[in-house]
Amino acid sequence: MAELTRDTVDRALAQVRAALDRNNVRDAIAVLERLRQDEQVEVFDELDVEDQAELLPRLDPETAADIVVELDAQDQADIAERVDDRTLSRILDEMEPDDAADVIGELPQERQARVLANMEEADDVRPLLIHPDESAGGLMTTSFLTLRPGMTAQEAIDALREWNPDDEMPYYLFVVDRERRLVGVVSLRQLLVASPNRLIGSIMNPDVISVPVGADQEEVANLMKKHDFLALPVVDANNRLLGIITVDDVVDVIEEEATEDVYRFGAVEPGVLNKPYFKTSLTRVLRSRVGWLVLLFVAETFTGSVLRVFEHELATVVALSFFIPLLIGTGGNTGAQTVSTIIRGLALREIQPGDLFRVLSRELMVGLLLGASLGAIAFLRAELWGSGFSLSLVVGLSVLVICTWANTIGSLIPLLAQRFKIDPAIVSAPLITTLVDATGLAIYLMIARLLLPELRGGG
Repeated sequence: MAELTRDTVDRALAQVRAALDRNNVRDAIAVLERLRQDEQVEVFDELDVEDQAELLPRLDPETAADIVVELDAQDQADIAERVDDRTLSRILDEMEPDDAADVIGELPQERQARVLANMEEADDVRPLLIHPDESAGGLMTTSFLTLRPGMTAQEAIDALREWNPDDEMPYYLFVVDRERRLVGVVSLRQLLVASPNRLIGSIMNPDVISVPVGADQEEVANLMKKHDFLALPVVDANNRLLGIITVDDVVDVIEEEATEDVYRFGAVEPGVLNKPYFKTSLTRVLRSRVGWLVLLFVAETFTGSVLRVFEHELATVVALSFFIPLLIGTGGNTGAQTVSTIIRGLALREIQPGDLFRVLSRELMVGLLLGASLGAIAFLRAELWGSGFSLSLVVGLSVLVICTWANTIGSLIPLLAQRFKIDPAIVSAPLITTLVDATGLAIYLMIARLLLPELRGGG
């Protein structure tokens, strides 16, 4: 089915491009209108932004809104720049308020005012623009149905029937008092099975979990995941209901946060690469990667400094250099494994900031066990190479100490980063690997200086 859809999209894309090459916008629109919504989005997304700007005003506003809302934020901003205010206002009127606010929020201030002035649903959107994009207020929608405790189940169902069917799906119906304070929640199922004359106040659950309007979007996502919510109410400091966040919005947040973490794990700046792979310009790719690479490059020069400090030892026992790649590779891999495990635990709230010493003691033990196992293998490997007992012992002990050190530093740094309000994902595996390379090399050569007879007293 997926291959069939891809074939349909490819054929439609070729037809749309051919029609636009002939300046026949009507035929291009006709091709788009024959497609399913997901196929329309794929075709539209593959077009150049100039072609998108030419087609969008000719599409039915509802169809245009369905397409634009599925584009990534950068593409939405690009297309918004190229269409006139009235066209953009008509399209935004067909969107949910939270989606419209996301698009408007990317516009310059003076244009925001013009677009809002042309919108029929501007009053639903304006309150959302005052909240940061990555907060609960930025995620919520103001388009939802509320109930009163004194309503009957039948009255609630009648209100639901009259409610705009294009609004957010009412997984839960929230109950408010006359001051719009949140007092309860009723699931759609509870409402349907209740006796028609039963009061909402008697069937609602008064123990409602809500989120403050200023809460971070990651906190919202974790809360909804923890409780398996399909919708979450957003309240102000006085517990007045301001909006709701639905699960589809949280899925986008989870994808966004996961994407950022993946980029940071690879030492790539996530804010720059916000478009699909083949639509990202080489300039953007360069900007996203060069900063971290320069930092890691400078940090890696410390490895060279260590080699210079121990130049005498390496010149005296040339065989020491044979094991350098093995040792720094083992340390870097161990540290990368540890930091990945710790950051995952922090992200899933399995590890709390107060668990510092518990984590350190656990990872110290893991490092010792891993180091002992790998050290024994390294000792045997060095012996098989005919390195002699003393050098083999140096290699084995170095692996033991380096693995223990890498595990310790790989667990300590993310925990310290979180304690100082720094995203632990920024402490990426490449950074830990670079740090362990230099320190691990120093550990190896210091052990060699202590244990090898020909190096004792040298320096």
